[in-house]
Amino acid sequence: MTAPLLDVRDLTVRFALPKPSLFAPRPHLEAVRQVSFRLDAGKAFGIVGESGSGKTTTAMAAIRLTRASGGQVLLDGEDLLQLDDEAMRGKRRDVQLIFQDPYSSLNPRARVVDIVREPMDLMEIGTPQDRLDRVRELFELVGLRPDQLNLFPHQFSGGQRQRISIARALTTNPKLLVCDEPVSALDVAIQAQILNLLADLKDRLGLSYLFISHDLGVVRHVCDHVAVMYLGKIVESGPTDALFEAPQHPYTQALLAAAPSLARRKSRGYVRPLKVSGDPPSPINPPPGCAFAERCPRAGDICRSTPPELARSGAVDIACHFPGPPEV
Repeated sequence: MTAPLLDVRDLTVRFALPKPSLFAPRPHLEAVRQVSFRLDAGKAFGIVGESGSGKTTTAMAAIRLTRASGGQVLLDGEDLLQLDDEAMRGKRRDVQLIFQDPYSSLNPRARVVDIVREPMDLMEIGTPQDRLDRVRELFELVGLRPDQLNLFPHQFSGGQRQRISIARALTTNPKLLVCDEPVSALDVAIQAQILNLLADLKDRLGLSYLFISHDLGVVRHVCDHVAVMYLGKIVESGPTDALFEAPQHPYTQALLAAAPSLARRKSRGYVRPLKVSGDPPSPINPPPGCAFAERCPRAGDICRSTPPELARSGAVDIACHFPGPPEV
């Protein structure tokens, strides 16, 4: 078996909170709880879930933009969490980030040629002329014109700004792009253009994506493999087609049933929305059993006392004591 480009093992992120009183123990927010997944080179891995599920924190901890509390993150076999700051700076050219909001992620006072060139300037890649030539090449690659190089960000539309962000991320020839909700701030028609661009770049350049989104339709369009997170844990993970066609976890089924961007077809297996009520439990004090138990229509006594472990069921891995297809 070929080694994966990115191998995340038991990644954990805990945030210390203020003490409620002087002598009380310090509480912690359990944002990510022993998350593991693998991303092969040239593939796209999507992480989905509700707001607060831990998907963005997982991605940011994997590339050391958020401090991890434990686990391993192997990039080409090298544990990023064990690198010192200088060594990690050298790894930054292999891992780049596309931000969610193209309106706030670009310096409004800088011309876009300088914005796109900045990573190469910081890492001292090539000569000044090489960098300018690379910027011109990337502008053409992402569908922008060379005569737009000296404009400012406010002179571009939202979709064009995200193309600029993509060009900036590609300047260092990264192996991995982390896409944090890259189209959520865009109009639907523009979203499709950006997603098609990302899919095309993945095929042309052999890129690998770690794709974070709450939009299941977006993930289905881009990703080869999907993991569903709930309260800091992966509850179901598998190839995109297998997970979308026959979801086994009640939470995955509820997400798919509620997704406005997905057609309701009986062959998809998620026609009837599950009756899910209530709010997720607090990540400060996670329940001893399954975190979804109090909202799950299938939950039994074992669900409230014993946390389910991820186990293979057909083509997917699922953490559920009572997995199965939804009612149709």
